[in-house]
Amino acid sequence: MNTDTNINKAQLALYFIYDSHCPWSYAATPLVNALSEAFPKMQLHLLHCSHFDGSDSAGLDQVNAVRDLAEVKFGREHIRYANSPKDATKVANLMAWLETKQPDKMLSVLNAIQKAHFIDGNPLTNKHDFSELISTHKLSPSNKIFRDGLINDAEQILAGIAEIYEVLGTTSFPALLITVDDQGIFIDHSKYLAKPESVVESVLQEMQNLD
Repeated sequence: MNTDTNINKAQLALYFIYDSHCPWSYAATPLVNALSEAFPKMQLHLLHCSHFDGSDSAGLDQVNAVRDLAEVKFGREHIRYANSPKDATKVANLMAWLETKQPDKMLSVLNAIQKAHFIDGNPLTNKHDFSELISTHKLSPSNKIFRDGLINDAEQILAGIAEIYEVLGTTSFPALLITVDDQGIFIDHSKYLAKPESVVESVLQEMQNLD
């Protein structure tokens, strides 16, 4: 594969392993936005790894490290409580539900969730925290999403992530992988945090070098 025509004919899919409450995942999402815009027919698989379960947080040091390297902003309320434990369980449930019911809304909802959490300081830990998001995006999730613990769909997402980790040989996140037909391109997100749109040209070059 070495022409744009062949790239356009290929089956493209992007796999983004992230946690909604992880600052580095927040910083990597603009890369997903740029790639989604550049390749509108590409299938998106946004896979929440459910790392933050209320027992810890990324912490202020990590927030500051992201601020130094990436093109994202953090609101005063998030910074104020950056060291407080974070629980992304209900977001993981909601995103797993969207994967099944309304996958076309997943990326816009993820962007809205990250804005709510990292800029507005919304902890997103109970049903009320999601009211505006649900209304704005016209969602009708089941009440089971807001119970404690992961729903079955979210558990299945974790099983899928485990398979991808085996291929990548890592368990770190965020992680970005694009498949072109039966071949894969691993994206080192750290190279593009300061200029997310630059990832598109890099991926195009990688695609053209595939057999």
